[in-house]
Amino acid sequence: MNEYKTTVGIEVHAELKTKSKIFSNSANNYGKMANTCTNVIDLGYPGVLPTVNEKAIELALRAALVLNCKINKKMHFDRKNYFYPDNPKNYQITQNRTPIGINGYVEIDVKGGKKKIRIHDIHIEEDTCKSIHNKNKSMLDFNRAGIPLVEIVTEADINSSEEAMKYLEKLRELLLYADVSDCKIEEGSMRCDCNVSVSKTEKLGTKIEIKNIGSITNVGIAIDYETERQIELLENKKDLKEETRRFDDKTNSTILMRIKETGNDYRYFPEPDIPFIELSDQYIEDVNNNLPMLAEERRKIYLKNGINEINVQKIIQNRTISDYLNKFINKNINLVIASNLLLGDIAAYLNKYEIKIENTKLTDNKFIDVVNYLDSQKINSKIFKTILDNIMEEDLSIDEILEKSGFKEINNEELIDIIKNVLKNNEQSVNDYHAGNTRAIKYIMGQIMKETKGNANPKDVNLLVERLLKK
Repeated sequence: MNEYKTTVGIEVHAELKTKSKIFSNSANNYGKMANTCTNVIDLGYPGVLPTVNEKAIELALRAALVLNCKINKKMHFDRKNYFYPDNPKNYQITQNRTPIGINGYVEIDVKGGKKKIRIHDIHIEEDTCKSIHNKNKSMLDFNRAGIPLVEIVTEADINSSEEAMKYLEKLRELLLYADVSDCKIEEGSMRCDCNVSVSKTEKLGTKIEIKNIGSITNVGIAIDYETERQIELLENKKDLKEETRRFDDKTNSTILMRIKETGNDYRYFPEPDIPFIELSDQYIEDVNNNLPMLAEERRKIYLKNGINEINVQKIIQNRTISDYLNKFINKNINLVIASNLLLGDIAAYLNKYEIKIENTKLTDNKFIDVVNYLDSQKINSKIFKTILDNIMEEDLSIDEILEKSGFKEINNEELIDIIKNVLKNNEQSVNDYHAGNTRAIKYIMGQIMKETKGNANPKDVNLLVERLLKK
């Protein structure tokens, strides 16, 4: 019996990181009180005229470039006509005939190599307002109306939930590092719909659309559930109809919203109030040349500097840490130690106090000193943990913090005297060591570190102890 093949196409809406909306000067600001970031353009008043936000065009172009798209140099906006409460004008301004980018791709890692997920198009449009349903009434928040979006539409190239999640993770990474969008799925700035079908032949099966998927993990769960649901229906000789379903994260299932009896007729026509936009070759080149350092380039630099793959991935997943680490790429410091600090003790401190690194007293020079002191073993990790709060909270140099905290560097002569004294006072442990009990040296080491109050370098202590014991 032939196996069923799953085919998935994905549509992603990503909000652009602009200060204002795409066709008005209202603030693009998440989390404000409902209906406070609006004006007559957002509300759809008759007779008002839109003006295009130039920054939105630039960010959409960035997205098209990092997605390897062919750029439409001459484009226009269209009106997509439909009637719904969250659409006050009864049309949405979008791009239909001339999307900013077409025929792109995203490359993902799959078993056996790489796979290209083709991008059919990427187009610019305005967001609708947000519907809020409460018992017997619905309310509208117009703060979201007019926020600039790019909609990114794939070809039907995805064949599993795993591929879908990898595509979305890669897409999120590209948009995040190109500074196109903050891609905060939990805040709705990146939203995803999936079209899922199953078939035993090369001919695609009946397409089922799934909406309201709130995380990348849930995209995978939704695709797996929908695949099994469709196969079960087909095995029971049931016909599938094109329909729209929503994902329920409480039951990890999809629920019917509506059946598509007929195709949507949006009666697209060119937006008469916005002129054609032409992108010059020089403008496209300038935008391309000024792209921020993307994740893949950062990944190569980190690996080249000896950071292990697991930590590299953790850094890439946290744009703030990656940006901070990048400041020290050409500063001649040990990036392995630097990355370990940022992912470990410093990250724990920031999480504990819910603070951003730029709001601490950790200056660039202080961070370089900390890394160099650890690298040269002038201080050890135990000392660093002890003075971490001082480093993050005080306008003092590392030397001043060490002196204030009672840590001072012990010279070689002082250290030898301390070791000789410990050996003299622990004759039984010395005899045990000479009798072949190598564990005795651990006790001796502990006594020495106690005497030095942790100021001595354990590596130096160990070498000196072994040398003196052999005499």
